[in-house]
Amino acid sequence: MAKFEYKVVPAPTRGLKAKGVKSSQGRFANALETVMNDLAADDWEYLRTDSLPAEEREGLMGKTTIFQNMLVFRRPAETIAKDDTPTAETRVIEVLEAPQEPKQITQQPAPVARPDTSVAAE
Repeated sequence: MAKFEYKVVPAPTRGLKAKGVKSSQGRFANALETVMNDLAADDWEYLRTDSLPAEEREGLMGKTTIFQNMLVFRRPAETIAKDDTPTAETRVIEVLEAPQEPKQITQQPAPVARPDTSVAAE
């Protein structure tokens, strides 16, 4: 079974200007393309986009629910470069996948109860 490392980044909310891109849809597509190509250069594969609820403060005591659009990327765990700093999630995967050595159980003799042989001097 293949093991993957995942990366979740917020989707762009504004377009990105580029030469020859004139419409707002084109600028937005350019921003999305830039994010995806930057992560693909580091071996991240685009998986999906999720829209997830998040609570935000509204006023002093109120809360409102908004939806955040997130881009989900993955890459095989074997392709993680040695110079990459492992994240907490990566460390957990490494710990869980480490081969476990069988425990050797050594039996120790049970303690022998000895009668009290000391005689109190009278």
